[in-house]
Amino acid sequence: MRLKLSVLGAVERCFNNLVKRPALAVTASILWLILIGWIGYGWNLGSVGLVDETEPLFAEASRQMLVTGDWITPFFNGQTRFDKPALVYWCQAIAYAVFGVNEWAVRLPSALAAMGAVSLAFYTVHWSITKKDELEQVTLPTRRYLTAGVAAGVMALNAQMIVWGRTGVSDMLLTGCIASALLCFFLGYAAMESGERQEAGDGGLPNPKGTRNKRSLFPNKWYLACYVLTAGAILTKGPVGIVLPGIIVLVFLLYVGQLRTVLREMRLVLGTVIILGLSVPWYALVIWRNGESYINSFFGYHNVERFTEVVNGHSAPWYFYFVIVTLFFAPYSVYLPLALFRLKFWQRSHWQNQERSQQLGLFACIWFLSVFSFFTIAVTKLPSYVLPLMPAAAILVALLWSDFFPSGEQTNKIEITYPSSLLLASGWVNVIFLTIVAVASFHTYHLLGNDDAAPNFRQNLQDSGLPAIGGWLWLAGAIFAAVLILRRYWHSIIGVNMLGFAAFLLVVTMPALFLMDQERQLPLRDLSAVVAQVQQPKEEIMMVGFKKPSVVFYSHKQINFVQTTEEGVEYIHNLANQAVKPSSLLLVTNKKNFFKMDLPPDNYENLEIQGAYQLTRINFKKMKTEKVKIS
Repeated sequence: MRLKLSVLGAVERCFNNLVKRPALAVTASILWLILIGWIGYGWNLGSVGLVDETEPLFAEASRQMLVTGDWITPFFNGQTRFDKPALVYWCQAIAYAVFGVNEWAVRLPSALAAMGAVSLAFYTVHWSITKKDELEQVTLPTRRYLTAGVAAGVMALNAQMIVWGRTGVSDMLLTGCIASALLCFFLGYAAMESGERQEAGDGGLPNPKGTRNKRSLFPNKWYLACYVLTAGAILTKGPVGIVLPGIIVLVFLLYVGQLRTVLREMRLVLGTVIILGLSVPWYALVIWRNGESYINSFFGYHNVERFTEVVNGHSAPWYFYFVIVTLFFAPYSVYLPLALFRLKFWQRSHWQNQERSQQLGLFACIWFLSVFSFFTIAVTKLPSYVLPLMPAAAILVALLWSDFFPSGEQTNKIEITYPSSLLLASGWVNVIFLTIVAVASFHTYHLLGNDDAAPNFRQNLQDSGLPAIGGWLWLAGAIFAAVLILRRYWHSIIGVNMLGFAAFLLVVTMPALFLMDQERQLPLRDLSAVVAQVQQPKEEIMMVGFKKPSVVFYSHKQINFVQTTEEGVEYIHNLANQAVKPSSLLLVTNKKNFFKMDLPPDNYENLEIQGAYQLTRINFKKMKTEKVKIS
């Protein structure tokens, strides 16, 4: 253990020498962002097939846009898809046009949105700490770069960000737009406190020399970027794209008593024109083309009803998001209470007297609490809804850790404004949490339930040894973190957590995903290829007992989805009794549902069996006009 701690010391000395050379420090920062971006979002991005059922819905709607040339109305499986606005479909369709129709192109917009937000968070935190150094009249490059690096690393390397940053749906694009818009707002807001006003166009406010700059018609560049990104959020998921940032900015400005001043600085009327000018045209076109059906479906069902009623059975208790944030922002989530307490956000007069650039912690706090509260109040609850608060959580943890980077020479001596017992308690909770995760990993076989779509996955995962590897990784992290706590080596603990998470992602999670893909999705992809080959002209394809939109995407065929076997049998019976009946029908189902349908053996032909699924041709020419039994 002493050897490991000496290695840490050598690494720290090397880093301290590095940050003293600005060119090398910037290069190292860029390499860090590339590294965490590649680990979190680039590596094997397209190596796993689309995951049913949401991801293929987006992927196929985007493919239809590219194929049909209709960039206004999204379609899936021959029907309009009004769940989400067009931006995510446009991004995926453009990726198809450049890189081809594949899984990598489907997920590229999400990955780029995540990496862009992470990079902007790095820049914002580094800029804020730089301003702090100027105010304190000190030069602490180690603190600047390490704090910014922690913010980017924690933001990039957590389960919530990685899951949605590697999934081809709209959630990460929305979070990227909202997070980037809020960070741009803060940069624009903070830039107006100093001589940067003159460069930005300060609307005639005094500059440091005591003169007044010529009033500009435009806000500064960061406010402009905020408006453009807000329009992007609206085009990604609708009203929530402006409601969430609006609530956060409004609460923040009211709290610091800067509402009127900042609204003048922002040129709010012009900003509203920019937002509406970029977002409204598509909404006007899609409403003009589809009329009331779009208004009722998107604005009514997918926005108002999701907030006020339980939609699709997605209800949860009031504490749901406490659990989600704790688990999906792990292992850093154990430090969030301390990070919030450290700010003393209830001391309003203190924050009102702070320079704007030093209000980043308060801004992140209000950001985090606003998103958390908003979706806790909402009736429909899903884990992805709180994704937009993850960047704020990462910034809060990074600012907490900035206390442990006072200088390059004495990293074990820190000054904190809260009881050290709280820090010790958080550290030991971290150790306990890592230990629990390790124990859970060792017992993965017993914790996983049975999955009819992947009946062998649990055993194959156990046989691979991945759960044991994960258990030992987390246990080693817990032991190492405990030693660092005992040695009061606080600045290195966050690195242990990030390193442990990255190792678990690379060594355990990705191989486990490959196993899951082989069990769950590969059979459907193989079956889709067979469907495309054997389908006869005008032959209908019906899927009974479940909905797997990936078959539509991979086969490029329309599928008639039937929810239950009873409905499927009745549908086949009705076709068989038509005066002019089709010659045949392709049936996609699993073995359990197929036997439940109890079709006469002479009336069908099994064409393919892949995993838990099978493809069958129902021959109506051989079928007698009689009621098919329902068992």
